[in-house]
Amino acid sequence: MPVARPIRPKKRRVAAQRTRRWLKAAPKLGLRARPGSATGDALRDCSDGETALAEARKAHDRLHEAIDLLPQGIVFFDAEGRFVLWNRKYAEIYNATSHMFRPGARFEDIVRAGVAQECYPEAKGREEEWITERMAQFAKPTNRREVTLTDGRCLLIEERATKDGGVVGLRVDITELKQREASFRLLFESNPVPMIVCEIDTKRVVGVNEAALAHYGYPREKFEKLTIHDIQAFEPDLPWDGDQSIDERNARTWQHTKADGSLIDVAVYSRRLTFEERPAALLALMDITERKRAEAHLAFAAQHDNLTGLANRALLCRQLDDRLIHTRRNRKKVAVLFLNLDGFKAINDTLGHGIGDRVLVGVARRLQSVLREEDSIARLGSDEFAIVQSDVTRPEDAALLAERLLMTNSDPYVFDGHTVMCGASIGIAIGPGDGEDADKLLKNANMALSRAKSEGRGVFSFFEADMDARAQKRRHIEMELRAAIDDGALQAHYQPLIDLKSGRITGAEALVRWPHPVRGTVSPAEFIPVAEETGLINPIGNLMLRRACMDAASWPGDARVAVNLSPLQFRVGNLLAMVMDALKQSGLPPRRLELEITETLLLEKSDHVLATLHALRALGVRISMDDFGTGYSSLSYLRSFPFDKIKIDRSFVSDLAANHEAHAIVRSIISLGMSLGVTITAEGVETEAELGCLRAEGCHEAQGFLFSRARPNAEIVQLLAAQHAVLGSAQPAVMG
Repeated sequence: MPVARPIRPKKRRVAAQRTRRWLKAAPKLGLRARPGSATGDALRDCSDGETALAEARKAHDRLHEAIDLLPQGIVFFDAEGRFVLWNRKYAEIYNATSHMFRPGARFEDIVRAGVAQECYPEAKGREEEWITERMAQFAKPTNRREVTLTDGRCLLIEERATKDGGVVGLRVDITELKQREASFRLLFESNPVPMIVCEIDTKRVVGVNEAALAHYGYPREKFEKLTIHDIQAFEPDLPWDGDQSIDERNARTWQHTKADGSLIDVAVYSRRLTFEERPAALLALMDITERKRAEAHLAFAAQHDNLTGLANRALLCRQLDDRLIHTRRNRKKVAVLFLNLDGFKAINDTLGHGIGDRVLVGVARRLQSVLREEDSIARLGSDEFAIVQSDVTRPEDAALLAERLLMTNSDPYVFDGHTVMCGASIGIAIGPGDGEDADKLLKNANMALSRAKSEGRGVFSFFEADMDARAQKRRHIEMELRAAIDDGALQAHYQPLIDLKSGRITGAEALVRWPHPVRGTVSPAEFIPVAEETGLINPIGNLMLRRACMDAASWPGDARVAVNLSPLQFRVGNLLAMVMDALKQSGLPPRRLELEITETLLLEKSDHVLATLHALRALGVRISMDDFGTGYSSLSYLRSFPFDKIKIDRSFVSDLAANHEAHAIVRSIISLGMSLGVTITAEGVETEAELGCLRAEGCHEAQGFLFSRARPNAEIVQLLAAQHAVLGSAQPAVMG
């Protein structure tokens, strides 16, 4: 780059040169300057000028080196608009015309050369006009301005007049800054996320994109007059307080007010920036109103019953534990009332689940209507409800509430022309005496409920300590029974069925026996109810079916084997396949298998149950109704299915000779069986008098201790073998 030099008048330059030559020649000529003489003064002035000139040149070089280090372009012009000094950055910026730079070159000439080389896109088509405008700006420099060069660079130009009439110019390459600004505006304006820019100092909205205008409903001119506090509903804080960035982890939730006055939940992501040379904050606003509503709905659903809207078990347990903590402070008690509807399953089966659901909703509303605000209620299961009564001072408080609950639920429900009666039973536990935590109290209240149901339903019962002991015993039986099933410890014994005319053994009923290694033989009356409650009756029934078929297949003659079926085996849905498989594996003819069902199975009035019974009978299997006369309407069941046998329950046979009412019932059943062509079998025959009455009335078969107890398979085989050997004997087969 050409080195800049200050401009000197020609005469002064020539005079200086002459003076330097004279000073060099003076000593050779023997000239000496006398102090105070004109010649001496001239010599001294020339020496001082030379020193000043050297100092000026040194200062100029230092200035030039200094401005070359600056990142901005700097240029100095004299009063006539000519180049005096410029730095390297200035030459780089105007590289297309920098070869013309030299001291004394006119700025206008350089500008015209740049226009000629099309360095200024905005001058195209109006070159002279643009040059005139540019020179006018140069003549009276005031404000900053931006200019874009042909190569795409953008310059910030600032020019200032000096005291001697010259001009100092500054050039800053702001291309990258403008690109970032353009990117920001593109991101800001076109972003589908509502965004605003707020001044840090005034909190005023100074920028808003189209998405924000559409979402909030304010016109732009009004929006850009608001402050951030105008759209924040409650929060006095500022969303850009603290060191936040646009990051999910740093977002805060606020409530904002839209133009129509509605409130929305907003997640605000903030970032500080400089906007139009002022400190500002960019806010990205994510409307999470629906998300929060959905989260609230999910939170409610996680703690409440979907049908009734009542609390569920999890929420009730938390509430109950809180109440128990409170009782330790005020020394009052809390009662848990476990309520179960009576006969609800029959409602579902007869009227459908739609009516059943409406009954549950009606029950929930009625129960809530008699509770205080401080009490709680939850639905725990299909037809199970739990009520937590606070501030109980005596058991009578819980008893009074139980009576009100039973009373409010005693009135009939009417839905779609159906009148539905749905009673209830209640078990009560009072804490902390009956349990120091929610699980224990609910468990004990449930045990009290079981007692209430066993006492006749429609009543309430308090928990007693011995209930827990009985429950623990039942739990122990369940665990041991599961192990016995897995280990194959259960055995099949058989009680003979006797033909009352011939005295022959016509078959035997299979009965399960559990020989316990410690307690001896466990009574079926002890473990069968547990098996029915826990669902273990299903694997036990399947086990007995397979074993009875296998044993009977090896019996001499054609004696039949009778196997009891549980309603649970029908509900599982694979009973027909189980029977077919047992017959196939054992080789037992279907006609030698009798399946005994109880009236409770037919209470369900299920098409599946009837279809299964018909399919079994089509195989050739005989179907018997066990415990006839103990159900709700036994005669109606005889119309729903053609049974092969009816078994008179032992409760009618006991002391038959002395009980005239029982005798009349037995006579009627036997007469009915004869008219229908159905075999009648009496259970529980223990005396000769009972046997005589049954023979006199024409009963076909009997079983009981009078003939034989239930025996292991080996003994049954011996009895049948002996009978087969003396086939035709008319003596009664009393085996003791």
